[in-house]
Amino acid sequence: MAQKFVAACIQNNATPEIHENIEKCLELSKAASGEGADFIALPEYFSGLRTENALVIPTAFPESEHPALEAFRKAAVDLGKWFLLGSLGVTNSDGRISNRAYLIDDDGNIVARYDKIHMFDVELEPGKVYTESATIQPGCKSVVGQTPWGGIGLSVCYDLRFAALYRHLAQSGAEILTVPAAFTKLTGEAHWHVLNRARAIEHGCFVISPCQHGSVTGGGECYGHSLIIDPWGKVLADGGEGESIVVAEIDMELVAQARRKIPALEHDRDFSGEARRSAAE
Repeated sequence: MAQKFVAACIQNNATPEIHENIEKCLELSKAASGEGADFIALPEYFSGLRTENALVIPTAFPESEHPALEAFRKAAVDLGKWFLLGSLGVTNSDGRISNRAYLIDDDGNIVARYDKIHMFDVELEPGKVYTESATIQPGCKSVVGQTPWGGIGLSVCYDLRFAALYRHLAQSGAEILTVPAAFTKLTGEAHWHVLNRARAIEHGCFVISPCQHGSVTGGGECYGHSLIIDPWGKVLADGGEGESIVVAEIDMELVAQARRKIPALEHDRDFSGEARRSAAE
C-alpha cells in the first residue's frame, strides 16, 4: 500500500448550467493534476445547483445518463488520477433524487457510491429555511471505499454534524474521511473549521473536504474554505474564498502515529447497558 500521495480539493461555484460547470471543474482538475495531485476531490453538487423557496434543487440525471459522471470517468483515465465526485444529483426510478458521491479510480471505474444520509432540514434564521428532504431521498448505508492509500470513508456536507457516522467509518477501516460540501456561509463561519478538525482528531484520520463557494442561484451562499486536515487536527490547506485549488501531501504514517499516541478507537466501550446486563445474567 502506498505511503504518500498528493490530494487536491477543487473549489467552484456551481450554477444550474451543468455543461459550464463540468468544463470549469475539468479545467480546475487538470490544473490540480499539473500540481501533482494523485487524488482530486470535488464539492457537493459541483455540476449543478439552485434553490427555490426552501427547496434544494440539484441538476439531476439517471446515473446511466449523467454527463458529469461520464465526463469525470473519462478524465480519470486521461489524467491517470483518482477522483471523488463530491456529489451528483441522481434521479431514481421513482422520480426522487439521491445526493450521491462517487469514488472513481484511475481506470475510470466506480469504486464506491454513497448516498447522503442526513438531510439538511433547518431554519437558520426567520425566513432562512432549507428543506432538503422535500426533494432528496436520504441514503441509509455507510460506505468505506478502498484505494491504494487506505480506506476512504464517504460522507456529504450535513453529515459532518453526526459524529457517530464517522466513528462507524473509522471502526470500519477508514483512515481518510471525505466531506464534500456546499456548506452555507452562515453555518460555515461558525462551525466548518471546528467540525472538520474535530472529525480528524476524534478518529486519527485525514479529512479532505472540498466545499463550494459563492452565491447560489435562487438564494443562499456557500462558504468555501475547502480543507485538508491531518490526523492531529492540523490544517494543511484552506481554500479561502473564491474559486481555487488546494493541494497537500498526505503521509499515511501520520494516521498510525496519531492512533498510537491516542488509541481512542481501541478504547471504545459499550455504554448501552446491554453488556452489563448480559454479564449479570
